Amino acid sequence: MTDLSPTDRSTIRRGKARAVTDRAVLHRILDAGLVCHLAVVLDGAPLVLPTGYGRDGDTLYLHGSTGARSLREADEVCVAVTLLDGVVYSRSVFDHSMNYRSAVIHGRVRAVTEPEAKLHALRVLTEHLAPGSWDHARRPTDKELAATRVLGLDLTEAAVKVREGGPMDEDDDIAADAVWAGVLPITRQWGEPVPSPDLRGDHAVPEHVRRR
Repeated sequence: MTDLSPTDRSTIRRGKARAVTDRAVLHRILDAGLVCHLAVVLDGAPLVLPTGYGRDGDTLYLHGSTGARSLREADEVCVAVTLLDGVVYSRSVFDHSMNYRSAVIHGRVRAVTEPEAKLHALRVLTEHLAPGSWDHARRPTDKELAATRVLGLDLTEAAVKVREGGPMDEDDDIAADAVWAGVLPITRQWGEPVPSPDLRGDHAVPEHVRRR
């Protein structure tokens, strides 16, 4: 697996000590997230949209309605995924921070139109959000496929930035020892499955849902 090779626009300049070039870290961040923010330009103005995604190797798949102009006209895009791991409480408000893992991908999207490739991309998207669902639920109909636009984005041009650890206070603030400092971790936890009120049969919660 090759490391990331930053381009001019994917080179981290602020906080560059937190830049990560290990492509495996990029993959882990994308695999851990569920929502990305897709930035496009329409009529000369920026537009940022939260959306689901899925990764297969070094391709990121996005999808939405064929009626969405943002997806129909998307060309050069920027996609960002951020995982927040904690709030860092410092001795001065200036030094407060966050622990996070972030990935920003630049590139030109391509429309995925070939039927088998489109089904594969939708499987990747489905299994990323709801593992086990592709083989459990009904597959898309031809009409649903025709109403869905799928885009592929290569992960070649990407920037990864990670902040971890405790406060980075000034020596004078540490010596003064006037207030508490530390990290408040943030964890993600799944709740109990809630069945749809219109279920008619005696359906147990599937194993692939319970094991989340």
